[in-house]
Amino acid sequence: MNDPTRTKTPRSTWWLLASLYTTQYLGLGFFVIALAALLREQGAPLDQISLVYMLGLLWALKFLWAPLVDRIGVRRWGHYRGWLMLMQAGMMACFLLIGAYDLIDDFSTIYLLCVVVALLSATQDIAADGLACRLIPAEERGTGNGIQVAGGLLGNMLGGGVVLMAYPYLGWVGSMVVLALATGVALVQLLVFREPRWPVATTARPRLLPRIGALLRARPGRYWLAMLLLYPLGYNLMFIPLTPILVDLGWSVERIGFTVNVFGSVVGIIGALAAGWVFNRVARRNALTGAALLQIIGVGAVALPLLGMTDTLTVMLAIGAFFLFCNPATTVLAAVMMDHASHDAPATDYSLQFSLSMGFAMVAATVSTSLAEQLGYLSVIWTALAVAVVALLLALPYRFQRVFPEGESSEDAPALDPAVVTGDAR
Repeated sequence: MNDPTRTKTPRSTWWLLASLYTTQYLGLGFFVIALAALLREQGAPLDQISLVYMLGLLWALKFLWAPLVDRIGVRRWGHYRGWLMLMQAGMMACFLLIGAYDLIDDFSTIYLLCVVVALLSATQDIAADGLACRLIPAEERGTGNGIQVAGGLLGNMLGGGVVLMAYPYLGWVGSMVVLALATGVALVQLLVFREPRWPVATTARPRLLPRIGALLRARPGRYWLAMLLLYPLGYNLMFIPLTPILVDLGWSVERIGFTVNVFGSVVGIIGALAAGWVFNRVARRNALTGAALLQIIGVGAVALPLLGMTDTLTVMLAIGAFFLFCNPATTVLAAVMMDHASHDAPATDYSLQFSLSMGFAMVAATVSTSLAEQLGYLSVIWTALAVAVVALLLALPYRFQRVFPEGESSEDAPALDPAVVTGDAR
């Protein structure tokens, strides 16, 4: 059972993690959603706009340099704290530089700076995940990953929704200043945060190939790889076609932006935080199974408008159900990914799992868009529902088994409580 004498994670740590996970998505949310809309409004060609959407690909590749974040650090600053301060300061500087250029005339320069922001935010995420894996005990990982998912949704909502709505009043320069100032909030928190000193591994440095091999060689690794690829896929398959569905129903761009980026994000935040609260109180297997059931309901709700129920209330309820019931699956999977991250290389292990899941989802979402074009939206929904059912079947036999190798310093790490993790104790 949980140790009642264990000190809970300080509230200031939760606020720091919330700021980090929110600010890492501010820039991406603005660039992918708002910048694309602004470019189109000013007459930019579609092939130029398509470059903006490629910024997210860098996040799927972040596992390639995650070992550097685990390996290199300034102990005087705090291993992950040092990385985080540099990344936050770098993003602030880039936002201010971007504001100095004209959106159309200097697009090449702005795009290069956007790539730098994407790299900095991806590296910040690596360090934030590594810090969270080490700071948050197993019995509080639901809260931590609820905050992580909610922070991402909030960052997208603020960067892609609120700043875009305020753009007529702020202008280009003002918008960049707002993004820089918002990013600076987490930097101020980092300046007063003191990261504990972690034991340093005296054996091999974290390397990617043995970790990838661990997912392919043994049965526990292959099972967990299947979970990473398939468990959140029902939600991911439906997210991309959601906006075209609303367009085809005759909704305006402004209405879609508010419904998906604001209303959907708020409902998704509620779902993620609620899932995190429940996760702390049930066994891992029960959490995975329950979230998989909710994902089936959320994906199925999107079918309602396509079956003729196109009144505003029904469509809003369908979108609300989609975000409310699908985000728990993302939250629960992220929390269990933390269980699987080793103490020696948490940033590497977590980033590898995230990249595999995200990369596969991006490819599948592209295929789903093509499928919708050829066979219609309902075919995508049936496919997403089938995958969601497979996710439920995968979750039913879940039992925690160590996948990634541990080093010598893991002997000083807090052990995972079997009563919390395995699913046998509750």
